[in-house]
Amino acid sequence: MAEEVSNFFIIDPSIIKEDKKALDRVKNNFLSLLEDPPLLENSVKMVVISPLLDLAGFYQSPLRIETESSIEIKTEDEGLMIKGRIDVLVIKNRLWLLVIESKRSDFSVTTAIPQALAYMIANPTVDQPTFGMICNGSEFLFLKAVHSSYILYKTSRLFSLFNPNNDLYLVLELLKSLGSIIDA
Repeated sequence: MAEEVSNFFIIDPSIIKEDKKALDRVKNNFLSLLEDPPLLENSVKMVVISPLLDLAGFYQSPLRIETESSIEIKTEDEGLMIKGRIDVLVIKNRLWLLVIESKRSDFSVTTAIPQALAYMIANPTVDQPTFGMICNGSEFLFLKAVHSSYILYKTSRLFSLFNPNNDLYLVLELLKSLGSIIDA
């Protein structure tokens, strides 16, 4: 049975039993570490994001991972230069597939939307949408940006480890869907 996630794209929430066990372990690890808050950004990447990327198949060809990729954006009107580092960039055939921004556990993911969008706008391939994910360990928000005469973007619903059940199941399905979007 497919489910539409905030008009973002449709996913099929059928993941295998072994993945569910691994995701339950990721959730339990994160919640255990929260007993001594806050969990810093690098810990969030190690405990939550890295296992998700592995389960989604993002460490396997034809996907490629870059970490701490530098970007620069210069605005035409005001000559403003924005510099930053993308936490994790997933690339498929030289096409930016997913920009991941992680935050420490006590930051709201919504505060990172402008930063993630700035990174997504730096994508050199403007004829394909760019997807992003913001994560603070307990919350996940997906973004989709499309270049036209101006930048259009959408957000998914907020996924949280504090919701009943395990929202990591849906997060993994979204990541797998993103990984299979461009099969060329």
